[in-house]
Amino acid sequence: MNKKVLIICDLFPPAFGPRMGYLVKYLTAFGWDSVVITEKIKDSTYSFMIDAGKTHDIDFYKNNRFKKIKWLFVFLSDLFFKYKSRIVYREAIRILKKDSFDLILCSSYRTFPLPAALMTARKAGLPLVTDLRDIIEQYPRNEFFTSYIPPIPIIKDWFIALFKKLSIQERNRVLKASDWVTTVSEWHKQLLCQYNPNVSLIYNGFDPELFYPTPTPASQFLITYTGRLHSLEMQDPCLFFKAVKRLTDDKIITPERCRLVWYVDAHSAELLKVQGKKYGLDEYMDIRNYVPAECIPKILNRSSILLLLTNVAGEKGPNGIMGTKTFEYLAVQKPILCVRSDEDCLEKFIQETNAGLAARREEEVYDFIKNYLERWEKEGFTQSDTGNDQLVRYSRKEQALQFIRIFEGVLSQRNG
Repeated sequence: MNKKVLIICDLFPPAFGPRMGYLVKYLTAFGWDSVVITEKIKDSTYSFMIDAGKTHDIDFYKNNRFKKIKWLFVFLSDLFFKYKSRIVYREAIRILKKDSFDLILCSSYRTFPLPAALMTARKAGLPLVTDLRDIIEQYPRNEFFTSYIPPIPIIKDWFIALFKKLSIQERNRVLKASDWVTTVSEWHKQLLCQYNPNVSLIYNGFDPELFYPTPTPASQFLITYTGRLHSLEMQDPCLFFKAVKRLTDDKIITPERCRLVWYVDAHSAELLKVQGKKYGLDEYMDIRNYVPAECIPKILNRSSILLLLTNVAGEKGPNGIMGTKTFEYLAVQKPILCVRSDEDCLEKFIQETNAGLAARREEEVYDFIKNYLERWEKEGFTQSDTGNDQLVRYSRKEQALQFIRIFEGVLSQRNG
């Protein structure tokens, strides 16, 4: 008889929740069943995964004509009284009355729904594994806060500071009570070990059934970026734009045969338009909307260089951010250009996998693009030097096994 895990998470497909979505996809093959409780989000990025598992969606904003007022009520009630977590908890208890589970896994971006998972685990007497995909401390400024607050400087700054303080306090309370913690980078692991000694690193990754190299000749040299730009403090593209401008001035590239292709949201598009104009590269820029996740492999395979934007890690920069696209880039074995190098975990990752360049200087970017341009002119496509043996540990299938080993270890400790 299969073991069963109750997964309580803030995001799950069809919304942008690849980590838990792919985990559910591969759990069954290894003798584990799952039921998911999550918030209902109006997003279809991962619509092709909606049948990945049995899911209970909770809509906190349904049938309400005053959506902004409702949002504010829900936000403040959750911040001060754990409103959303209490509703999730009630749904979890309802499910537990009808079904039995071996363990609870909670995956969160900041804090919600960690309190609900802890309340459920204590009520049911089940072990709790906490998975943190992102944490507030990784951001250089207030990029973690995406909700709209009126731009009144004193009030806005005070409110975000209060939100940050309360969120971290609540998160740490749950961490200390968890049987095990998983997270996404070595930096995250070292920080979270302050609150729980049982922390394991399970990277984000790629689905091997979707992401694999398919050399695709292209009539243009395409440098592609997929994702978001939170801020220029987090993701500094200046070395990239400076190098492209030099390549243009040296007549090595032209807009007719080289394109800078961006699949981004509206906020990111505005940042990029400003930078493109600043460096006189408007003619090179193709700014497009997000596309469904199942379209990404084809886009990556026909590209010549895949762009990662970040900045130097530290107090004034991002820390430990190794998003899903990093590993999907790796899987198609296209050269990765990381600008500007974080001089930390991303740089180390790119060097160890021979995936491309984490650039610290403009000259490095210039030479990297020029080198792969020459390869593209000769062969019609480009390919990184990453070997297949380096890819296995970043497969979502392998990562499901890593989660299961933790589940089994926690259950063994409980039963032993």
